[in-house]
Amino acid sequence: MRLQDKVIIVTGSTTGIGKAIALRCVEEGARVVIHGLEQEEGEAVAKEIGADKATLLIGDITMEDMPQRLTEAALTAFGRLDAVVNNAALVVSSNIHTTDKDFLRRVLEVNTLAPYALIRAALPHLSAAHGCVLNIGSVNAWSGEPNLLAYSISKGALMTMTRNLGDSLHREEGVRVNQINPGWVLTETEMKRKQEHGLPPDWYTKVPKVYAPAGRILMPAEIAAAAVYWLADESGPVSGQVTDLAQHPFLGRNPPKDTTTIPV
Repeated sequence: MRLQDKVIIVTGSTTGIGKAIALRCVEEGARVVIHGLEQEEGEAVAKEIGADKATLLIGDITMEDMPQRLTEAALTAFGRLDAVVNNAALVVSSNIHTTDKDFLRRVLEVNTLAPYALIRAALPHLSAAHGCVLNIGSVNAWSGEPNLLAYSISKGALMTMTRNLGDSLHREEGVRVNQINPGWVLTETEMKRKQEHGLPPDWYTKVPKVYAPAGRILMPAEIAAAAVYWLADESGPVSGQVTDLAQHPFLGRNPPKDTTTIPV
């Protein structure tokens, strides 16, 4: 039980990577605050875990009072707070022609400013517990795909925040801050997004090896397995680190021009 008795807020945990992280945390002995926008899905996750190990809060992560509400949900249900997983994110396609300032602001509000606000609200309790923050970024933080401009900008900003706070908060508050950058993950949202862009329902079974050397893309449970290390005491004093979780070296990689489809 690598997370025995820890209390962890996992934002965006009614589906996808966040749900997988919440479930894995509970398997490792933690209690969790489930959060997201989907009431029905959230109730299902909370029921699967059990009322003694999970509490549910539904709401927009950008609401002014949401950071305090999430923090209070952990304290009310379980009496303490040991870790925050900033996973909630808006994954949207855009480029320079489709990204106006209002659109970019909205993406930054969800993907960068909301995590920052939650860290601020939770900090006194994380400090008391000598706890930690795990930000869920993306390999797109390094520059990003041409059709993921706003998303890539927001994840790049999150990565810089992780490195900055990973130093300052560790020194001043005893709170570690780290980040994992997943590559391409087969979440419910990604399955739906690709179909909306014209791909067939089984698109994920035909991903060219240039994008997925293993013949498939990552699964949420594989990201959750990696998350446990950073949330557990076994990661010791390590802070301010960003780890890419992908099938190939993302930086400096030059795929051939003819990749025989998919992205979109």
